[in-house]
Amino acid sequence: MASCRLPTGSFGGSVNNPGDVIIGGTFRVHFERVGNNLRFTSKPPEVQCQMIATEFYQSMQALIFAVEEINADIELLPNITLGFQVYDSCNTLRRTAQGTLSMLSGGKEIIPNYNCHEGTTFAGIVGDSKSSRSILMAQILALYKYPQISYFSTSPILTDRNQFPSFFRTIPSDEFQMRGLAQLISYFGWPWLGLLANDDDYGQFGLQMVKQEIISAGACVAFSETILTSHPDRNAPHLVTVIKKSTAKVVIVIASDSDFVFLVEELLRQNVTMNIWVASEAWATSALLSKERYKDILQGTVGFAIFHGNMSKFSKYFNSLNPSKDFNDPFLREFWEQTFACTWLIDKNSVILMDNDTKNPCTGNEMLNSLPAKEEQRLSFNVYTAVYTIAWALHNLLLCKPGTGPFYHRGCVNISSFQPWQLLHYIRNVNFKTNDGRQIFFDAIGNPPAIYDIVNWQIGAKGMLEQVAVGSYELNSFNGKTFNIDSANIVWINNNTLIPPSKCSASCPSGSRKVILPGKPLCCYECARCPQGQISNQTDAVECHQCSWDTWPNLQQDRCLPRTAEFLSYEGPLGYSLAATSIFSALTPLAILGIFICNNKTPIVRANNYSLSCLLLLSLFLCFLCSLGFIGYPQPTQCLLRQVAFGMVFALCISCVLAKTITVVIAFNATKPGSRLRKWTGVNVSYCVIVFCIFVQLCVCVIWLIFSPPIPEVDCNTKPGFIIVNCNEGAPFAFWCMLGYLGLLGKISFIVAFLARRLPDSFNEAKFITFSMLAFLSVWVSFIPAYLSARGMYTVAMEVFAILSSSWALVVCIFVPKCFIILFRPHLNTRKYLMDKKKGANMS
Repeated sequence: MASCRLPTGSFGGSVNNPGDVIIGGTFRVHFERVGNNLRFTSKPPEVQCQMIATEFYQSMQALIFAVEEINADIELLPNITLGFQVYDSCNTLRRTAQGTLSMLSGGKEIIPNYNCHEGTTFAGIVGDSKSSRSILMAQILALYKYPQISYFSTSPILTDRNQFPSFFRTIPSDEFQMRGLAQLISYFGWPWLGLLANDDDYGQFGLQMVKQEIISAGACVAFSETILTSHPDRNAPHLVTVIKKSTAKVVIVIASDSDFVFLVEELLRQNVTMNIWVASEAWATSALLSKERYKDILQGTVGFAIFHGNMSKFSKYFNSLNPSKDFNDPFLREFWEQTFACTWLIDKNSVILMDNDTKNPCTGNEMLNSLPAKEEQRLSFNVYTAVYTIAWALHNLLLCKPGTGPFYHRGCVNISSFQPWQLLHYIRNVNFKTNDGRQIFFDAIGNPPAIYDIVNWQIGAKGMLEQVAVGSYELNSFNGKTFNIDSANIVWINNNTLIPPSKCSASCPSGSRKVILPGKPLCCYECARCPQGQISNQTDAVECHQCSWDTWPNLQQDRCLPRTAEFLSYEGPLGYSLAATSIFSALTPLAILGIFICNNKTPIVRANNYSLSCLLLLSLFLCFLCSLGFIGYPQPTQCLLRQVAFGMVFALCISCVLAKTITVVIAFNATKPGSRLRKWTGVNVSYCVIVFCIFVQLCVCVIWLIFSPPIPEVDCNTKPGFIIVNCNEGAPFAFWCMLGYLGLLGKISFIVAFLARRLPDSFNEAKFITFSMLAFLSVWVSFIPAYLSARGMYTVAMEVFAILSSSWALVVCIFVPKCFIILFRPHLNTRKYLMDKKKGANMS
């Protein structure tokens, strides 16, 4: 065997303790190494490590503590003693590989493919912390199928069971953390943020995944920058310039504390404050960044931290450590010197001068109670859980009964001679509860239940930054609630309790919507008022919503109000005025009719066809009254009859006027000697004209009512904010035909009256009829553009006004002059005056 071994040498420190079953462990006890100039002119020296990493040294002690606690437990692994073999990886891949191979070999030298564990069984390894070192270990351990349980390696690459079939971990994968960080951003409502990440696998994978999740959730990335770990200053000046120029106030940092501290120092130097930092678990509980000098920069930070489990006896155990009694720990004396700034002296000198600093000698009486052990237990608890995972797997293996086992022929294996792959079966299926009641198991790819603490960086009583747990993120929560955050306990920068905003654009108020700017991210937008008829009742609305047909937005356009129904109502001033005018106007032709009846024997009444005059007055009475059919809430019957009534009554009225005019012409021509028109001078001709004219209008109206009758309708589009209740005329063509026919009758009457205006007859009405028809036609010609341009109830009011005006034109022009003579110039209403006037006309 000696002739087959590879050359090796001593390496690093280790802590060992014998047992029936050995558990291995690798820890980054030191976090700095001394660089060597390798010329290979002599044998290269081993890696020299310095600076104890307190957190990882404490986690190493958690492994020892867990082993001792298990050995003291009479129920777990009875009659079996666990031992351990722990190595310092010194933050290097080389030392990690050396430690792994050494533990597999079981001797003081590395002998690949040989197992020198005499009388003991090697169970597996707890480690390592960094993913790159765990990947190297997992590749080696996969060759021999030894279980590996990491307490701090979060890379999703390690979930590949083809490459790493024996890898497990007690810390969730970065995949869960990054998705949780994106959800945390959504929880606080930050749509505009920056991203910073290390240039290693941890940072770049996290950066890409968080970015993807953030964009999927609707937020935007203002900038995405990389912390260059190969640069002495980590590229901090450039990063600070980017942060200062950006409007994003929230920055997610996926980096280690030892790298991020360079950026914090630069922020402090340039006095860049008022940013909210979102921390990944790599620095969320960092003691390095918790110094008082960083409080103005990092106060208000929120982030994901490793779940803080309960190890009630660990603090007492750790505080009891002392170099004077723990001789097997080669790191303890160095840890003691670094922690208490003292040095162990060989002689009895009281002080020693090193690097211009005076250090007191270490006495061993110093107390470890001053260390922040509570927060360091986050990582230590993961180590503690990993040890218990192996112990429970061994316990289940120990309790296996032949005939019920998982192996060939349902067999079991002996705990003193099992193969590593056989233990893997039990680790895959392990399921137990920790002392604080947390359930531990692994999914198909070796991940534990995803749970994180959410911490908030607040200023403590001593001015130091403290990480206060304000909630948790648990993917497999029993109540289905992933986030459990006590927002009231979160203190943001400047002790503000309100969530600070981080937006590219100011919020759009209610009543407006966001308008995306071309070439800009979705979170950069302008605000535009909602279109007419639409509302938005929340800030930053993406789109506005249409109000229902019977509602309309208020002035602020943030809610819908019931529309006002608009029609020409009797209660309204306009409707009331028109109704009163119609009624008063209708009394006028009745009063004139009464005057005519009382003076029916007088020449001025008899001279102009008394019966037609009475019929015309009655038709004018109806004309005034038909305007009332246009006022009030439109009912089906009202809509059906009002235009027809208007058309028929006005057809009767104009027919009477036309008949009177034709009568005047016939009467004049009939007085000529030998005229054949004498037989047409009776009233029958006038009535025939009236009946014929009315019949034509009746045909138009009947066809209209049969094929497309008017019906009530509700119009919500014509006038914003109102429901116009009106009558749909059904066939507009029929309406204009009816109105056009009245115009035709009026034109004929006007022409005939105009031609007959100078006929030498006493009380010749032709002149008055000419003026009345001219006024009538003027009203209705003016009505057409006014009717077409009016909206709502004003359309109806315009038609009522035209009806009243045209009716008054007939009354004033035809009957008022006669009434004036009858009432105020009775001497002109005598037969003698008429004969004298007629003689004068003939002589002239």
